[in-house]
Amino acid sequence: MSRRKSNTLVVPQARVALDQLKTEAAQQLGVSFSQDGYNGNLSTRDAGSIGGYITKKLVQIAEQQLGGRNF
Repeated sequence: MSRRKSNTLVVPQARVALDQLKTEAAQQLGVSFSQDGYNGNLSTRDAGSIGGYITKKLVQIAEQQLGGRNF
């Protein structure tokens, strides 16, 4: 069975912004986060905390962009 990459970006230009968001999340949560790209030493709990923080921020951004639109 071939392995499929599921984390490809729809908008590749967003990589820099997402990397900045990851770094901000790690700083806010007090998690040591490596800038060289390797974070294999992170615990599952820390990685999940970073992912949850990023999701929360992305939802906030989407809500702001949608503003008062009614769908």
